[in-house]
Amino acid sequence: MYPVSLEELINEFEKLPGIGHKSAVRLAFHVMNMPEAKVEKFIGAINKAKTNVHLCAKCQNLTDKPLCDVCASEKRDRSTICVMESPKDVTALEKTKEYNGLYHVLHGAISPMDGIGPDDIKIKELISRLTPEVTEVIMATNPTVEGEATAMYIARLLKGMGITVTRIAHGIPVGGDIEFADEVTLARAMEGRREI
Repeated sequence: MYPVSLEELINEFEKLPGIGHKSAVRLAFHVMNMPEAKVEKFIGAINKAKTNVHLCAKCQNLTDKPLCDVCASEKRDRSTICVMESPKDVTALEKTKEYNGLYHVLHGAISPMDGIGPDDIKIKELISRLTPEVTEVIMATNPTVEGEATAMYIARLLKGMGITVTRIAHGIPVGGDIEFADEVTLARAMEGRREI
């Protein structure tokens, strides 16, 4: 239906997460209508990101320096490490400006159904960071079966090391209606209640 080169571009866009066929077609046509200079800039940005961005030597977050800004900062509380599944999760928590400790990014969660075991994510790197200075590890994995399994696995590994392992609270989001919350969310909200 389309020229081969355009069809290839559509197919590549379609491989991106969250992009269906119609969106891929729209994106491909958008690129085709861009001025040549903007296309070159777009290609350059992709190449630059792919070439320069790598994992932080300590926390495994994305950075273009040897250490990410959080790990390099002297102002961060080095006694806590918040464990998260992806770099996007770190960005979301950083936007709140409520946490001042360090992070560790696992790059996934344990999922035997998908063939992902403990050795396939960055758990060994986390264990190697646990110096006497670290007193708390906050498990901030997603509230999914895989996220829960990962949190429990790491908590068992850290048991007996003298480190407090905590789990972020889960519950009803601000602005949400109780009647629309599922049973697991309501149960977690009750478990995580606190005095006001």
